[in-house]
Amino acid sequence: MVELLRTNDLVLISAVRAILAEHGLRVFIADEHMSALEGSLGFLPRRVLVDARDLPRARRAIIAAGFGQELRSG
Repeated sequence: MVELLRTNDLVLISAVRAILAEHGLRVFIADEHMSALEGSLGFLPRRVLVDARDLPRARRAIIAAGFGQELRSG
């Protein structure tokens, strides 16, 4: 799994998850449950991960949906 993006924005994560599911891509949200440890302060960003083989397709889908500025570089 490789990191597609990192954010504290739960709405963005939900949108990205839906976009990628629409394209048949599986997603794993790392650090999703860290809020229990951080006290729900939201300072630990969640990481959206996809299979390395799916990264180009995932990036294209996110860019096409207008969220390209949120992607990790590289």
